Amino acid sequence: MKTIFVNIKELLQIREPGTVKLKGDEMSILPVLENAFLLTEDEMIIDFGEMRYADLSVADTVIDLSGRTVLPTWCDSHTHLVYAGNREQEFVDRINGLSYEEIASKGGGILNSARKLQETSEYDLYEQARLRLTNVMKMGTGAIEIKSGYGLTLEAELKILRVIKRLKEEFPVTVKATFLGAHAVPDAFKNNREGYIDHIIREMLPAIADEKLADYVDIFCEKGYFTVENMEKLLSAASEFGLQGKVHVNQFNIIGAISSAVTHKALSVDHLEVLDDADISALSESETMPVALPLCSFFISIPYTPARKIIEAGLPLALATDFNPGTAPSGNMNLVVATACIKMKMTPEEAINAATINAAYAMGISRTHGSITKGKSASFIITKEIPSYGYLPYDFGNLNIEDVYIAGKKI
Repeated sequence: MKTIFVNIKELLQIREPGTVKLKGDEMSILPVLENAFLLTEDEMIIDFGEMRYADLSVADTVIDLSGRTVLPTWCDSHTHLVYAGNREQEFVDRINGLSYEEIASKGGGILNSARKLQETSEYDLYEQARLRLTNVMKMGTGAIEIKSGYGLTLEAELKILRVIKRLKEEFPVTVKATFLGAHAVPDAFKNNREGYIDHIIREMLPAIADEKLADYVDIFCEKGYFTVENMEKLLSAASEFGLQGKVHVNQFNIIGAISSAVTHKALSVDHLEVLDDADISALSESETMPVALPLCSFFISIPYTPARKIIEAGLPLALATDFNPGTAPSGNMNLVVATACIKMKMTPEEAINAATINAAYAMGISRTHGSITKGKSASFIITKEIPSYGYLPYDFGNLNIEDVYIAGKKI
């Protein structure tokens, strides 16, 4: 069925086929078509243009969007959406002065979530995740990457990945699954980090690959968690199963992991709250996407990723939520875009590009998502009547979304 959306005030992020990411000065350009139409057929965009060229007779349905802005749905390339319960007590602990590391050392953090998840049935885990996914779709997310990592045993990691697979099958949103068994060292391998990495490689990876449960593999490369050598060993092993890397790195410390991640052809390096010139240099010669997670910085009061330094060095940048129970309990990409503008000094154009086309690249789907392009998924946001797209990050306390379409279906 063909549907034509007419009298669109601003049609944002219109791109020709072949644009897969933007870097440096390119990120300041956001193509906009005023007084436009958009034509879709079933799950796909098939045409768009100025209203004077619109042919209403070709469509089965005509929808008037006078005064509305249309832009592609957000692509959230870094989430931990499948988790059990919450960690509100740790939120209170931080207010009372405990650091992230101190909370972890007394049994909180990732290990706390792992214990809760191991005790939660797959059915209950799915029900919790289903509600979260429904909510983020209503807020404009049309593609999402979901990591495991709160299991830390083979059985529990498989449970998470099976829930992700079910979400992928039952929801219209595009879902990518990432195996993050190397999220923390579990109690069973306390003081034996290398033994746990070996366990992941010998036991977990083959089982996950056998069930085809993951698209990517990830590791938390950070002091107190996993080393650069651990990362290199894991990414090398994962490549033998056809799994590309997406690495948590440079959240608290610079330990030389970025150049190594680039060498191992990681699709993205995520967090980057701390960066040095060597990291910038390594990324400048790569196809690896830097990803910033501003809600994590906001929630646990750590530095924000230096977006201006990254962009002015001629690099690309993507934005994601880091939706998780401990350090970023929100999947609101609208708030991500606003926070990037307010705290990271990104322009609205840069932030929207980072949350759409570059974010799609960071999850391997930029040929089907992230822009208004003929032949791409009919996944887009229809705003309320707003003065301009700059109003979206400006009015950060309100959700200025009227409707969301994902794969041609109104949510």
